[in-house]
Amino acid sequence: MRQIGRYRLDEVEGFGAFATVWRGFDLELEIPVAVKVLAENWAHHADVRERFLAEARLLRRLHDPRVVRVHDVGTHDDRPFFVMDFVPGGTLAGRVKPPVSTERALQLAIDSARAVQVLHEAGVLHRDIKPSNLLVGDAEQVLVADLGSAKRLAEASGVTVTTGTPAYMAPEQARGNPIDARSDVYSLGAVAYELLAGHPPYDVGDPGSLLSRTVDSRPAPLAVSRGLPRTLDHVLASALATRPQDRPASAEAFADALEHVVAGSRVHNLTRVRREVAPALAITLALLVFGLSAALTWWALR
Repeated sequence: MRQIGRYRLDEVEGFGAFATVWRGFDLELEIPVAVKVLAENWAHHADVRERFLAEARLLRRLHDPRVVRVHDVGTHDDRPFFVMDFVPGGTLAGRVKPPVSTERALQLAIDSARAVQVLHEAGVLHRDIKPSNLLVGDAEQVLVADLGSAKRLAEASGVTVTTGTPAYMAPEQARGNPIDARSDVYSLGAVAYELLAGHPPYDVGDPGSLLSRTVDSRPAPLAVSRGLPRTLDHVLASALATRPQDRPASAEAFADALEHVVAGSRVHNLTRVRREVAPALAITLALLVFGLSAALTWWALR
């Protein structure tokens, strides 16, 4: 067991190149917490320390139930750390395998887009949206976490340093070109696709494939295999379009489009049930009429 000040560190929840997130316990308030600690090998890099603390400040400023909240910051053994709400539902990565139901996958994708919209309305791009950076909180609501790569929208209009995860990264982001909210929309499209399919939309074992993707590139269709209307394939292909101008203009617009898919799915399923049930009802009714006719004929001939 390790401890930082009043915080007991119980178990590693996740880690990356720059920091480790622990599931911990606040010994004074007696509540579970998450503690993010800068990696020791980066502790003496002033720019990395500042970026780490900037993430804490940003999370604190974004006071919204869809964004994980920071409660405390400090330094231990010359390594900065900050303390956040502990979100017990894990991440969306845990919902991909084994896959959740189609209905649940769509709702998680919608919630993810609504959460990212909160960042955009605050003038912030996430730049590294992926299942492991989206937490599942109370009532299965999605929260955004890990803003270590976040950038202000106003600062993203010029050439940017490439950052993010290739499987979820928009092509213009991979090239280091100017980015905007539609780059995060691409990542949300990749997350939605993975929730439904169980795997990302494209194989990016070779990161160079991102740079050579053509305007006509489309992910494999999913609608028929998941019993959904074909509009789903259009919505996903739009979000994953190679050119930003071909994508939904905002995370909110993408969430709304998925909502329409859900509504269309209900109508689609109702129509299918009617088609399947109607012939059976007709046969049953015909048999009843025939039986009644035969019974009346027998009664008349007695």
